[in-house]
Amino acid sequence: MGLTPSERTLWARLAAHPLHSTVGSRLHTEPARRAFMSRFESEVDPDGVLTDVERIRRAEQAKKAYFTRLALKSARQRRIRASEQR
Repeated sequence: MGLTPSERTLWARLAAHPLHSTVGSRLHTEPARRAFMSRFESEVDPDGVLTDVERIRRAEQAKKAYFTRLALKSARQRRIRASEQR
């Protein structure tokens, strides 16, 4: 028999609490954050010619643009859904 959504949530919490009691959250997610940031570094400096400082600066801007695009899409979808409910 499958789990209900609330039971799945409880199982996930049960798994997360012991993990976070032994390992810091920042340390645990560092590899994923590093991999995510490397995407933007590759995007802004595909040939590897920029200095580290400049590549990181540009990658931060590319990441901000990425999240701004996501926010814009989300706002548009919320507006569309709101107009459909009227």
